[in-house]
Amino acid sequence: TAALQKDCPCLTKLLIPRTFISRNTPPDSYQFRIVMTGFSIAGVRAQFPALSITDNGKSRIYLDNPAGTQVPQHVIDRANRAMVEQNANLGGAFVTSEMALALVDKAHEAAAQFYNAPATTDVFYGANMTTITLAMSRNLQKTLNLGEGDEIVLSRMDHDANVAPWLLVAADTGATVKWIEFDTDTFEFPDDALDKVLSDKTRIVAVSYASNCTGTINDVKSMCAKARSAGAISYVDAVQFAPHGVIDVQDIGCDFLVSSAYKFFGPHQGIMYGRGDLLESMFSYQVRPPLEYGSPAKFETGSAPRETLAASLGAIEYIASLGDDDAGLPLSRSRIASGMQAAMGHEMALTRQLIGGLTSIKGVKVRGITSDNALARRVPTVSITMDGKNPADLAKSLADDNTFLWSGHNYALEPINHMGLMADGGVLRIGLAHYNTAEEVDTLLEQLEGLG
Repeated sequence: TAALQKDCPCLTKLLIPRTFISRNTPPDSYQFRIVMTGFSIAGVRAQFPALSITDNGKSRIYLDNPAGTQVPQHVIDRANRAMVEQNANLGGAFVTSEMALALVDKAHEAAAQFYNAPATTDVFYGANMTTITLAMSRNLQKTLNLGEGDEIVLSRMDHDANVAPWLLVAADTGATVKWIEFDTDTFEFPDDALDKVLSDKTRIVAVSYASNCTGTINDVKSMCAKARSAGAISYVDAVQFAPHGVIDVQDIGCDFLVSSAYKFFGPHQGIMYGRGDLLESMFSYQVRPPLEYGSPAKFETGSAPRETLAASLGAIEYIASLGDDDAGLPLSRSRIASGMQAAMGHEMALTRQLIGGLTSIKGVKVRGITSDNALARRVPTVSITMDGKNPADLAKSLADDNTFLWSGHNYALEPINHMGLMADGGVLRIGLAHYNTAEEVDTLLEQLEGLG
């Protein structure tokens, strides 16, 4: 710890250990806190064990972040403690069960703060965004009694997890699917794109906050307002936005919003927000005992996975630690927002560097927003094509040089097809996170130059 603080004075990790467990021990007396006094890339990287791994003496460059990020030690510690000290089912009169319940409650409180949900009962956890959406699409199908004559509006910019579940509902009910089309030159939706497909028959509008292909941040606040005016339910996929921006469901005015913690430095787990009155009135495919408790138990099937709930809590705590106002204070909405904004500042500089470099490489085309004054309308998920090169071959060559990223459609079937890129192998996708460095971006650009 002393050596780490010498190299990274911005970083301090405080652990208050428990040497024994007794009846008189408060359920969460073992506190983990990460204190950051201003954003420092050295301090950030010191918290991620995976970033120090080398292969045959060569450092790894993680640019596969849109598919899943690396995790800080704090998240690992949270999960480890849950499996060692808090491993019990809920509702028992013994200490491990009491501690498990305290952990579950704290994880839900953190998720509510992360989304700025009005109440803790407005959020619940699931296996991942896809699993949650498949379940919620069926719950809504039953609740809304969808059938022929009803319409579901989907987006050509979305990951298939916010497309296929609704297509299955439409196929089973006879509902009609309509599509919001994006402009393949601007990589954004025209202002009237949703207006063209909304009608008094629209029951559900499913859109992404940010595209996992183009990186475009969509005006979901306006979209949700239009859906509400049409009497439709809005369902927002925030998976790609959550690692890169502050989410405020009250400001957005959405009915549902979902993301996955493994995209923002946590475990493989999904986190759902739903409007309180809708959750309480909805049908839910669930076993009988939890139904009497209402939300969130109504929607969380099976035993609460303590280790992943703990790790999700740890991921939110980690984000909160990145801001200037941490100082070991309790987790709060303002601390989460401050931490995310600090990370965003670093990411914006890297995105500007990356896109500037990519646009100068002969034969490379960025399939997304590139204008310097419009970078705030995108996340640092950057898809490219290179003339005469197959994206999979590029990804393999880069992997051979220990730079990790993805190629193909990346489950973004609609945008890849809409841009006419499927037959050519899709795209090469570069994904920045706040732990990446300017040096890593330079290395990637040099590697791509050499492959041209």
